[in-house]
Amino acid sequence: RTSPHERMSSPSNTAGAKRGDIEGAKRAGLRVRALGTADLEAVVALDATLTGEAKPSYWGPVVDRFLTRKSCIALAASAASAAGEPGGGLDGFLFGERRAFEFGSEACGWVLAVGVRMSASRAGVASALMEQARRRFAAMGVSSVRTMVRRTDVPLLSFFRSQGFVGGPFVQLELGLEGGDSEESAP
Repeated sequence: RTSPHERMSSPSNTAGAKRGDIEGAKRAGLRVRALGTADLEAVVALDATLTGEAKPSYWGPVVDRFLTRKSCIALAASAASAAGEPGGGLDGFLFGERRAFEFGSEACGWVLAVGVRMSASRAGVASALMEQARRRFAAMGVSSVRTMVRRTDVPLLSFFRSQGFVGGPFVQLELGLEGGDSEESAP
């Protein structure tokens, strides 16, 4: 069973593209656009290839939430030749949100999920998605973007570092609870 953060993380194949690869993605005919409800099936399928588990009951509400809130960003990347196919040819996705986080943090952008089709890895897909997310976050009036990555996911850490991400001003802390995340253990 995966934790909520694992579901929102992407595997290592999304890493590797550098900022300069955005031009390569443009030359390859990559199109970054707003994700739509017709893309849900493709997001579920792409995530399943990356994580080994299909999670339609998870992604359905996520897509609904990110398409209906002005503070959210839902992006899709696909080859220009597949642009007319609803959900077809999805090479990557990115979900982000403008949030005023707890503990006195100023409003900032959060990248919550990024996924890239294995056959499109290292082709600038994630970089092109990140560039569009940067633009949209800036238009929302935020001056920084954050994300969380597993310490052991070196390729994903490398990707975000290649995009200019560095350690931020907060430290994530965690407390394990006996019984795990079972609803039966709740009072």
